[in-house]
Amino acid sequence: MSETDVTGTKVLIVEDERGISRTLESYMKREGMVTEVAATGTEALRLFRAAQPDLVLLDVMLPELDGFNVLKSIRSHSFVPVLLLTARGEEDDRLLGLGLGADDYVVKPFSFREVVARVHAVLRRAYLQDGGGLPLRVGRLRVDVERGTAAVEEEALPLTATEFRILAALAAAPGRLFDRGELIERALPEHDLLERSLDSHLKNLRRKLASVGADGQLVTVRGMGFKLVPGAT
Repeated sequence: MSETDVTGTKVLIVEDERGISRTLESYMKREGMVTEVAATGTEALRLFRAAQPDLVLLDVMLPELDGFNVLKSIRSHSFVPVLLLTARGEEDDRLLGLGLGADDYVVKPFSFREVVARVHAVLRRAYLQDGGGLPLRVGRLRVDVERGTAAVEEEALPLTATEFRILAALAAAPGRLFDRGELIERALPEHDLLERSLDSHLKNLRRKLASVGADGQLVTVRGMGFKLVPGAT
């Protein structure tokens, strides 16, 4: 997929309000995307396994199984981009979704054209086709910006798009201290500039690095910022 071509992209729309799901489906199809629609959380997981979508539009308030639990299940084995659709505007709910691995969110009532724009943005960030150049190496960590992949030695890191952007920014300048504002500008969705959102993504990134034995590479300098170092060899 190129940076702007979304033709053939498979989108799973999970929304129990039929009017909204039909309109979302119409807008996605206008962009050349292929759609599947689920109205409940359990149906969403069944279709996710069957269709293997490239992106999920996921409502939070669903029958049978809510969107947060659907997201947890998806993230247990897949890091496909997920954009939450939610009527919950409270900061804690948005942070919960991001903490569970959502790549972005839209608060209802929303403009359908805005959702399309967010879908394009999430897909651009997920596929990261504009990186070019050689993979970045910091100690045992290897970050391939062109392919959108990261690994510690031979073990792949299953990162969300936002986590990958944070890691790529840090890996591009090993040892350099990045303050919060820089990481927010480089990595967070355009509409979500909350420091607590950044903290949530950094916590997830640190946990995933620790799971492959690279927990010492992401360093916090209290009151100043964050940096990536080679770590123990």
